[in-house]
Amino acid sequence: MDVVRETNLGIGKLRRGKVRDCYQLDGHILLVATDRISAFDVVMPNGIPNKGKVLSRLSKFWFDKTSHIVDNHVVTTEVEEIIERIPELADKEKLLRGRTTLGRLAQPIAVECVVRGYLAGSAWTEYREKGTVAEVEMPEGMLRSQKFDTLLFTPATKAESGHDENISIGRMKAMIGRGLAEQMIEASLKLYNFASDYAATRGMLIADTKFEFGLLDGKLILIDEILTPDSSRFWLGENYKPGEDQQGFDKQPLRNWLQKLTDQGKWDKNPPGPELPEDVITYMSNLYKSVYKLLTGEDIA
Repeated sequence: MDVVRETNLGIGKLRRGKVRDCYQLDGHILLVATDRISAFDVVMPNGIPNKGKVLSRLSKFWFDKTSHIVDNHVVTTEVEEIIERIPELADKEKLLRGRTTLGRLAQPIAVECVVRGYLAGSAWTEYREKGTVAEVEMPEGMLRSQKFDTLLFTPATKAESGHDENISIGRMKAMIGRGLAEQMIEASLKLYNFASDYAATRGMLIADTKFEFGLLDGKLILIDEILTPDSSRFWLGENYKPGEDQQGFDKQPLRNWLQKLTDQGKWDKNPPGPELPEDVITYMSNLYKSVYKLLTGEDIA
């Protein structure tokens, strides 16, 4: 099966993220979701078959569903339309199909908007150590995976090292302005509630998720990706039980495998990442395909 680890399209200004190759064009951005996978801020040497297609198509699915809440950057994900606009890509049709988004170029806002519905992941780790989540005091005696009485909005910013750094809402307002911050908070909570209600009809829970916004002609729009296994923690609703780790559809199984290597002294969580065995690659590929099927009702081609 073909795996796309990187692209070199020879157009625009290329910026390579952990997963996406981003080509900045005149007023637009071309986002190619590769099959790269990262964990602990390290990109692994192996790609995951179909991962990029799942990220791109699932984002488009959610962008379409949430456009009534907040506008987004998507112009088209149809490769024929992209090639019509950028004829230089005519010989890249197979490479780009299913994994590419042409978007309007916005000015990114340097705050990530994290919405948490359940006590999981780094929030659970912090709670066990300090009794807080993003430095906000939490009630005593909460259980792992417990649902919060009220949604938590925990903004984050990128540190120089590339790690997400939690910040307070007060600091967020100081950084970008009170009005814009409140607009982003309101949009993020509405997006989470809408997506959570939809996911419930598909038997899924959204434990937490991350949104990124930009400004285009002074207007707030959604950018990057939304509600994918890379940006969100999905759980199977029928198996949900507070106090336990949940059956999830995210990168946690990969992190668990890598953590075992670290515990054994075989990897120190610094680049380069270790070669992934075939069973891990296959498991992660099936996981990405499964969450797409569960949420959309369609198979990834």
